Amino acid sequence: MSDEIKKIKIPYTITVRDLAKLLQSNSIQVMKILMANGVMANINQLVDFDTAAIVASEIGYEAVPDSPDEVEEKKESGEVPLWRQIINKEDPKSLIQRPPVVTILGHVDHGKTSLLDAIRHTSVATGEAGGITQHIGAYQIENNGKLITFLDTPGHAAFSAMRARGAQGADIVILVVAANDGVMPQTREAISHAKAAQVPIIVALNKIDRSDANQELVKKQLSDQGLVPDEWEGNTMVVPVSAKQKLGIDDLMEAILLTAESTKILANPKGKVFGTVVEASVDPKKGVMATLLVQNGTLKMGNVVLAGSSYGKIRAMFDFHGKKIQKAGPSTPVQIMGMADVPTAGDIFQVYDTEKEARAVVDAAKNEAALAHTTQRVSLEELFAKFQTGETKELNLIIKTDVNGSLEPIVNSLNELSKEGEIKINVLHAEAGNISENDVTLAAASHGVVIGFNVQADPVAKKKAENEGVSIRIYNIIYRMIEDIEKALKGMLQPEFKETINGKAEVLAVFSISKVGAIAGSRVKEGEIRRGNKIHVVRGGETIYTGDISSLKHEKDDVKEVKNGLDCGIGLKGFDSFEVGDTLVAFTLERFGL
Repeated sequence: MSDEIKKIKIPYTITVRDLAKLLQSNSIQVMKILMANGVMANINQLVDFDTAAIVASEIGYEAVPDSPDEVEEKKESGEVPLWRQIINKEDPKSLIQRPPVVTILGHVDHGKTSLLDAIRHTSVATGEAGGITQHIGAYQIENNGKLITFLDTPGHAAFSAMRARGAQGADIVILVVAANDGVMPQTREAISHAKAAQVPIIVALNKIDRSDANQELVKKQLSDQGLVPDEWEGNTMVVPVSAKQKLGIDDLMEAILLTAESTKILANPKGKVFGTVVEASVDPKKGVMATLLVQNGTLKMGNVVLAGSSYGKIRAMFDFHGKKIQKAGPSTPVQIMGMADVPTAGDIFQVYDTEKEARAVVDAAKNEAALAHTTQRVSLEELFAKFQTGETKELNLIIKTDVNGSLEPIVNSLNELSKEGEIKINVLHAEAGNISENDVTLAAASHGVVIGFNVQADPVAKKKAENEGVSIRIYNIIYRMIEDIEKALKGMLQPEFKETINGKAEVLAVFSISKVGAIAGSRVKEGEIRRGNKIHVVRGGETIYTGDISSLKHEKDDVKEVKNGLDCGIGLKGFDSFEVGDTLVAFTLERFGL
């Protein structure tokens, strides 16, 4: 038998979970090797090739990096967020450790705001009395001479909204769990969002001063959610705190800094300037005020900033104390004046040389907006096509059921499918209850699909799904649900559509126009006819043709729509056989489940 060391191909970044699978080991073993080498990483955290290679060598493999071509393909396919792509293009020698950006998630009544207040009043960087003079959505504190940036944006929906736009919502998540209340539905949602973002999680076990606190029970509940405390030989730091009595705050800060040291949180202060919009609003006296988090480079007074479709030249810049400043480096939150429109929270901002250049970028983006929207959707029937072209290797699902008893058989069946298929099924979140806006937000951020069993989608969730291009599929029979997903994995699932009638028109006359063909002179009898509609030509009660509108005119003008009672001229692609008395039925096709 040969003693030759096996070579194994490892990507330039890989999660601990996937590395363990690749090395035919278990996650705990991999995490122990990482910890022995000074790297604290949870199961969903990304590690770079060099770190993965050390683990591989200790297990008996020689790591070989992916080819540069494969790395570029992954970047182009969107697997690598925009902010990370920009960092990857920086000169590695110019990268330095930047202060970690932290956000606080958790159940609504578990003390997130109280904990933020306790941190703010005990550790504000400048030591000023009263701390922060105005709310700008982010601030910095100092602990043992090191800075930490906190995002004061509430809730995991905002956290994932940032990620859905390609931004890095935070480097570290503090999950607040009340010691007297334990893991609640919102806690589980927050865990799902943090894990999907592959961000390290530190648990702040709050309200330990309460007489009904039960820390051991809560740790057990956390373990059931995959967050095993480090004192139980797990990989999650659980820090007991009391925001009310300001207990354990220093320990929490130390945990943040330890996690930051074990994670490569890097930036180039002299590199390309970009970052994330934290929040924005219109001030009656000052105009548009936007809070920006600088993530790379150094933002300066007079820079031209572009975020989404909003741009402008910085006329004034303030720190979180409200003091005017001239520049801000990586991980620094600032408030700026000078943008023409209000940007969207979560948009990535970049700096351009001139306003003319920024305007050209906005105009180009608007021209491509419609196409970009149609390509965002990740539906079951399109999954296999993406798999064949190498665009995806996994199906991310959010599962909602009517009762908790339905969850286990569904998730177990999906796990079995995942073992059999080449595409991995990744259940990001599974819970009883109707499909909510938060479920759609998580799906949008993760390019996932929402699956419902015996539930409904809230109206707000339906609207958001339509806007974000998220597929929702609802079933009332479990085997039909599993069968459809299995078909999707095998490329056999066909799209399902339903017709929505928008209007009807009667053909009153037929005109033949040179180089154009037949035009049906018609009067709209019901609803309206829109240029983007499809048309059924109905004669004698039967549909004789179905096709797309090639031209739509009212009098002599090309129009987008013609309303009830008005006359119009309608041309159809590939059809010239109109007759007086024909009924033209205008309709749109909508996907099943949306």
